[in-house]
Amino acid sequence: MVLGMSSRSILDDVDPFIGTEPMDVPVPQGLASAWFFPKPMIGNTHPGATRPMGMVSACAYTGGYPTGYGRWGKCLQGLPPELHPEKTCIGFTHFQQSGVGAIRKYYNYARVVPGTKELGGLEAIDEPRRLIDEFARPGYYRCRLEGTGIQVELTVTSRGTVHRYTFSEACTALIMIDMSNGGIDIEDGQTVPQKAHLEINSTNAAEGEVVLEGVPLHTAVNLRYYEEEPRVSLWRGSTELAEADELSIQHIRPSNYEPFGVMFETPVTAGHQLELQMGFSWRSSRKARRHLPSRRFESERDTTSEHWEKRLSMIATEGGSSSQDKVFRTALYRSMIKPCEAHNESPFWPWDGPFYFDMCTMWDLYKTQLPLMMTLSTEFGRDFVNCLMDIFEAEGNFPIGYRMARGFDRFDHQASALAHVTIADAFTRDIDGIDWEHAMTLMTRDITRGAAGEIFFQKKLVHPLTHTLDLAYGCYCTARIAEKLGDQKLFSRMSEYAELWKSAFNRETGLLENSTFYEGGKWNYSFRLFHDMPARIELSGGAEAFLTQLDAFFGFGSEAAPIVGCDPTPEELERGYALNRFEGLCNEPDMEVPYAYCYVGRHDRTCDVIREGLKLFTPSPGGMVGNDDSGAMTSWYVWSSIGLFPVAGQDLFVVGSPIFTKTVMNLSGGAFTIRASETTDRNRYVVAASINGKPLHTPFLHWKDLQGSTLELEMADTPTGWGSKISRSLSGHAGPNVD
Repeated sequence: MVLGMSSRSILDDVDPFIGTEPMDVPVPQGLASAWFFPKPMIGNTHPGATRPMGMVSACAYTGGYPTGYGRWGKCLQGLPPELHPEKTCIGFTHFQQSGVGAIRKYYNYARVVPGTKELGGLEAIDEPRRLIDEFARPGYYRCRLEGTGIQVELTVTSRGTVHRYTFSEACTALIMIDMSNGGIDIEDGQTVPQKAHLEINSTNAAEGEVVLEGVPLHTAVNLRYYEEEPRVSLWRGSTELAEADELSIQHIRPSNYEPFGVMFETPVTAGHQLELQMGFSWRSSRKARRHLPSRRFESERDTTSEHWEKRLSMIATEGGSSSQDKVFRTALYRSMIKPCEAHNESPFWPWDGPFYFDMCTMWDLYKTQLPLMMTLSTEFGRDFVNCLMDIFEAEGNFPIGYRMARGFDRFDHQASALAHVTIADAFTRDIDGIDWEHAMTLMTRDITRGAAGEIFFQKKLVHPLTHTLDLAYGCYCTARIAEKLGDQKLFSRMSEYAELWKSAFNRETGLLENSTFYEGGKWNYSFRLFHDMPARIELSGGAEAFLTQLDAFFGFGSEAAPIVGCDPTPEELERGYALNRFEGLCNEPDMEVPYAYCYVGRHDRTCDVIREGLKLFTPSPGGMVGNDDSGAMTSWYVWSSIGLFPVAGQDLFVVGSPIFTKTVMNLSGGAFTIRASETTDRNRYVVAASINGKPLHTPFLHWKDLQGSTLELEMADTPTGWGSKISRSLSGHAGPNVD
């Protein structure tokens, strides 16, 4: 904890079940009632055990969409359909997505099913068992399986997991491991292995290599702390292969697929606890064996708790309600789950070094989550950027989406040049350990590749128009680094193309031209925080016209938008989209737009939108209005609740409306403190501000302003016009007025 802050049990303030159920927050009231919520009204999170950015996660497996947990089916709009009438599980799996939608790579590998011989053994491996008495905290998950007398506990290590099973009655315990499991229980959601090799090492140990989505997963398993020597066997289909020590299967496809795996059998007395230790590697069985946990369950759980306590204490808050504390701490927890760190484990290139997967996707993460992680940890920023460059070296492109699979969908249609923004964020933070000359070279090569890049540089406009905006912004990010490194020729060329975002706008309407738009419309994308906001405002006809458009977009003085239900009709969605409204923090296209008001001197409007948006997050399983998207939306909550927001790719942070009276962020250059002693729901407006005792007249800060500094905000229930003095040079490298 930070010295001077009140002592709290950090992990007790985290509820991993938030976001696992459909939205149960009250129907949006006031300003928020005018917003349109078209995306799935569920967080799509899971309560399983994981470490901060952990390679491995472990959770109850129900087959639910999209993480393998819960009882809900595939949903792309509105409330999700029911997949199962109650929450039942058919084992416990490893590697889960977090908060995503239709990502197509659902993992859930190495399904472990605890059972007994008396309950049917291998023939009952797929029998659903109702989950009861569930409990979760960061790095730990526990439940009981109804009708079995078995309690299950899960925790994780950096490259493995430990299961602990407590048996309430004397029985012949069976631990069945389905090495072939993958995916979830929806159409086209299953992952069928391509090939596999399993072998028994001893009476209590086995290992396997299974190729899934073109990637080999090596798994080592040990059964520990048994009362009598266990018996281990291999199985396929529903048949135990009693005499076999090895099993090799080639050319697996859906038409000939049969599940296969390993089974341990041992008698236990009432109250006995067995532990299953599992180690994983993307590279070799030898490394998987080396990654087997070496200590008992409690020790590994406590170590994982320590990792979470250290990470979650990087931001300390005071003055919030108990509900706000729980939502904030859970949001910070969710922000730290992805992308997954697996240093020295890349299966895609042979050299060691930093490796991250589950960028699901950069389109989700680049505005809020990645800037948050880089702000809190420059080491993460160094390693992540170096990983991006390794991906380029191995595959010829920076990623837009990057999952643990080979295939074309790593570089999809969502966006362009987003890695450039993240690299520029690292550059802004003066992160050491990055070869900036090399980074600039790769950025220059990448931005001209692919169909969008080629058309952009040849014709200076590309559809969908959002790619024009992305590529122009990527040129701006590249130009910033080129200028600092002294490459004037590259700086001039990239600066010229950085201005092409203007060609995407209609100068009569001040909005984007008609085009196709990914998960939104032209209004959702028209108010991005560009690198030249004065020019953007002029395109709308000046500050007053821009303000009028923003007010219409956020629905000030407008009627309520329709609320979509389960399986909404195209007509329902069309009526909502036709309103051209803010998507209400259920999706990414316009998540930064509340802060656009600050560029026309209406910080009070930013305060109103932010405060109403924060109310949409509640401390309940249904406490999210949309998919969390690997921590993207909860990172928005973290930033906005403390009263600061990063402008991704620029050296700029926007002051918002904090709900906490005091926040301390532990940064590499010293703690950054935000004080807002009088803040309440009514006292939401900033009426005066200072940084390190010097008056601050605009709501903008630089990275250097955060290092070892204190931001004091005076809050009131009526705006006074603070923040109305905006520098006309607030574009490119220029910054705020600090007197």
